[in-house]
Amino acid sequence: MTDGHNDRAYIHEFIDIRGAHRADYMQHMAANWSPGAQEDRNQLLFGMWAVLGSTGPWPQVCNIWEEPGLHGLARSFTGEATGAGLQDPKLERWWKKAADFRRGGFDRILLPAPWMPTITDSLQAGVRGEEFAHELIRCGAGSAPDLLDLARAAAQPAYQPYGWQLVGAWTTAMRDDDEIILLWSLPHWEAWADAETAQRGDKAILLWREQARSTATDWHRILLAAAPLCPFRTGRQPQRSDQTDWKD
Repeated sequence: MTDGHNDRAYIHEFIDIRGAHRADYMQHMAANWSPGAQEDRNQLLFGMWAVLGSTGPWPQVCNIWEEPGLHGLARSFTGEATGAGLQDPKLERWWKKAADFRRGGFDRILLPAPWMPTITDSLQAGVRGEEFAHELIRCGAGSAPDLLDLARAAAQPAYQPYGWQLVGAWTTAMRDDDEIILLWSLPHWEAWADAETAQRGDKAILLWREQARSTATDWHRILLAAAPLCPFRTGRQPQRSDQTDWKD
């Protein structure tokens, strides 16, 4: 587990999908983008998931990319924002193919809690998962770091009896420290149902939520299903052998 967070930054993406192309997009992004990004940008795929439409917008995909800090991300921006289209010219055909599958989205830059494991840490520790809960909590200005610490101290032990494992904990950069994101790996969907049902009677969950409400202004949980090449599902980063022919 990392003991500092300045060497890591994250890109968090919600991607709106065209029609029935969610599987096409997830394959194209994981297999045809990630291997090259690992080599050229030192960018790792933290995770890729389909948003369960019953719990959030649909059809939608959530991507999280692990970057070598804000300065590493700045170097990536330098290489990306080039040419007439302000896109890396060598990826022009990739972008055009991606446009067949997606129609837009919304990105955030995230900074991890100092105690949050990297994706490499998690995979080496044997952390795996196919079902996830994603929480976006808005809070009072300046209170996001303290709310993350509270999540570690109160939410993590409260949900542990239900099999929930906290694998991601971030503040959103370029805001007023007023938003956090928590990502939980679940052993199965029943673990979500058990905790969701119990949260109005479980004393530990009630205490966490009561303490968080002292600063939380909005709280939205959605469920995510890991993409076929999500590292939490496969135990590794996507490889070039995963690629498909997308150039024509």
